[in-house]
Amino acid sequence: MDFSAIGLKVPDILIPAPEVDLRRWAVIACDQYTSQPDYWQRVEQEVGDAPSTLKMIFPEVYLEQPGSEARIAAINRTMRDYLDAGVLRRLPAGFVLLDRATARTPSRKGLMVALDLEAYDYRAGADSLIRATEGTILDRLPPRIKVRQDACLELPHIMVLIDDPGRTVIEPLFAEELPRLYDLELMAGGGHLRGWQVSEPRLLQQVGRALARLAEPETFTARYRVEGRAPLLYAMGDGNHSFATAKAIWEQTKAEADDPRQVMDHPARWALVELVNLHDPGLEFEAIHRVVFDVDPEALLARLGASLQQQGCRVRQSVLADAGQVRQALAEEAATQRFAFVAGDRFGLIEVDGAPSSLAVGTLQAFLDRELEAGGGRIDYIHGDEVVTRLGSRPGCVGFYLPAISKFELFRSIVLDGALPRKTFSMGEADEKRFYLECRSIK
Repeated sequence: MDFSAIGLKVPDILIPAPEVDLRRWAVIACDQYTSQPDYWQRVEQEVGDAPSTLKMIFPEVYLEQPGSEARIAAINRTMRDYLDAGVLRRLPAGFVLLDRATARTPSRKGLMVALDLEAYDYRAGADSLIRATEGTILDRLPPRIKVRQDACLELPHIMVLIDDPGRTVIEPLFAEELPRLYDLELMAGGGHLRGWQVSEPRLLQQVGRALARLAEPETFTARYRVEGRAPLLYAMGDGNHSFATAKAIWEQTKAEADDPRQVMDHPARWALVELVNLHDPGLEFEAIHRVVFDVDPEALLARLGASLQQQGCRVRQSVLADAGQVRQALAEEAATQRFAFVAGDRFGLIEVDGAPSSLAVGTLQAFLDRELEAGGGRIDYIHGDEVVTRLGSRPGCVGFYLPAISKFELFRSIVLDGALPRKTFSMGEADEKRFYLECRSIK
């Protein structure tokens, strides 16, 4: 079935053979817990010598450690070994319907599909069918390209949003009698995951038609109150840099071909992703916080205040008692822009009037970018305010807490203003991120 007009492909998905222990097979996205190596050590202990996606991914907590080339070679070797040994089995061409329960929500629905990288552009001002929701950091692509370029399989932690208020794409599939593929409790408090096979042509066509209706120019123009804008059908949720990496590999594949037209059916043209409806009650947007390491906390905070004042902002800093007051302050409606910090045993709220960015994350990130460029410490992006409190309280560190944005404003904001500042929002907390389970051949 040809769904090229909506950037969609019905993929050939691989899942573990029945004898594989799925609890030890499925591990969380590689870009989580990057400042918590103890998490990944516990995962390694639980997996042991069992077949696992842990052995086919590169947890980013290890990216800057020695031995990356050997680790990548082992990943590629493991992929081939799993294929040769029958660890993976190929499903009939189709989608996979998902239902994920976490500690915070009883259900978050998704649909595994393949999206066309020809329909994606992460550059500023892009009007492609698939768009980045945040700035793409080009310096973050090379290590990810090294992992993917010789891999024979892709394992997606990418989650892509659709804006489907009528719930016409994913939700109707739950009324069907579908073959169940898996039903498992995920490790490390990741919740519960169930999956069903969607391969009946009638249902594939149903999904394609529903997506096509969302992309109709008249529907698009009315929903977002815009004129003359190219439709946006898919917005990156999680895994923006992984999708951009897949795009880079695809562009390289075309460039190396004698005639690019000869490779237009190459499997690297598509990337396996999970579609999630923005209107799913189980989908929540969380802020992504910042922790800055190896700095003088008081000097950094003083420079932040001075920088904002030099830009004509009015800045007010007030003392907060603890992390509970931080959460309360950032949840309140306020006329000024707000974010908070922890430095040692001190908590504070920073309010900015006349801010240079429309979002608090943009105001803060612009300052931190200048600091980092000048050699002022290093930064990590954190899911969950408890981790910010713990890390930001350490000597030589500052933790910054940011407010969440409304998910319902996301698509219109991207249409009108382009990508948001990088690391603006997270779809849930760290333990709610995608766990690797499905694979697809890309060679």
